Amino acid sequence: MNRTIKGIIFDMDNTLRSNIDFEVMKKETYAFLTSRGILPTDLNLQEHTTSTIIEKALLTNRMTEDVIKEMWKIAEKHEIIGMQEAKLEHGVVELLESMKGKYHLVVVTNNSMKAAEAALQDNSIMEYFDHLIGREMMASLKPSPDGFLQVLNVYNDTLSTEWISVGDAWIDGKASIEAGITFLSYNGDQSKMNQMGVFPDAQIKDIRELMQFI
Repeated sequence: MNRTIKGIIFDMDNTLRSNIDFEVMKKETYAFLTSRGILPTDLNLQEHTTSTIIEKALLTNRMTEDVIKEMWKIAEKHEIIGMQEAKLEHGVVELLESMKGKYHLVVVTNNSMKAAEAALQDNSIMEYFDHLIGREMMASLKPSPDGFLQVLNVYNDTLSTEWISVGDAWIDGKASIEAGITFLSYNGDQSKMNQMGVFPDAQIKDIRELMQFI
């Protein structure tokens, strides 16, 4: 790339490490919300992630504080289970070691801060990151660009064009692109991304290929 890169934003699940069953999480969250009469029973789940279902539910303005807390407990339960004994993606430590001190390294995840911090610490990679943004810190979850815009606000001496983000899901790409940040798809479902209007700047199969773009 013919420009200076100053920072990299990483998704966590299936990018750095994870073993979360997102399909089960999504279905359980949706079942809870329909049982409470918050969402209709005919929603096409193929077009949604857990985060977009939650966002849709919140927008109904029909949820009490207790219902909201119960909903988030479902997500956190699956996140904590998924963090247990999950392994790092191959090459992650090597990549982070080569970038530490040279770039701003940030994690933006829809996971709770508790689950994200546990995941990074359990795999001994917390020290590599300068900043972590979990869902409690966002006004809206990915695919909203809010988390990415917060990164740009924290590092306000940088431009969006001086950042790259890497993730596996269309929600990562949409959030990144809407924030004006170059997006690399890491082992992502390209047809699904394209279907959702997300067209990555590049695709990588090995996380260490990221170095080719900075």
